[in-house]
Amino acid sequence: DANQYLGTWYEIARLDHSFERDLQNVTAQYIKNEDGTIKVINRGFNPKKNEWKEAEGKAHFVDEPNADGTYTGKLKVSFFGPFYGGYDIIELDKPYYNYAMVSSGKDYLWILSRTPQLGYPIKQHLIARAKELGFATDDLIYVPQTTEIIHYKAGPHIE
Repeated sequence: DANQYLGTWYEIARLDHSFERDLQNVTAQYIKNEDGTIKVINRGFNPKKNEWKEAEGKAHFVDEPNADGTYTGKLKVSFFGPFYGGYDIIELDKPYYNYAMVSSGKDYLWILSRTPQLGYPIKQHLIARAKELGFATDDLIYVPQTTEIIHYKAGPHIE
């Protein structure tokens, strides 16, 4: 259900890449646009530069909705105009939408949570699943989350 996926997600862990290098307190916010696409706002704090970095993009589902109105979890996301990349939800807490694991090929992986911290058993389950799928889990970066700094610097978007 796309509507349940909307809102704020906290980045718990990721594989390193240039556009999030050195960022902490990383969140992703998903907002439904009137045309059915999804606005994506990624933000994080770089303590080395003492500044917030934010990127806004747009996502849309690759497939048509199923008969029950749900989607497969495969999206295309663009932060750079007409250039879209894959966004595959490969693991999702379907009953409550409290955690998700997302990839875009084997070089990109994110573990997301609705809260700034994710319980150890769930985190270990997601890491084991990522390893089964061939991701370099030894290279995961665990993202520090400090809710006070997020609230103060980025505005009250904590749910």
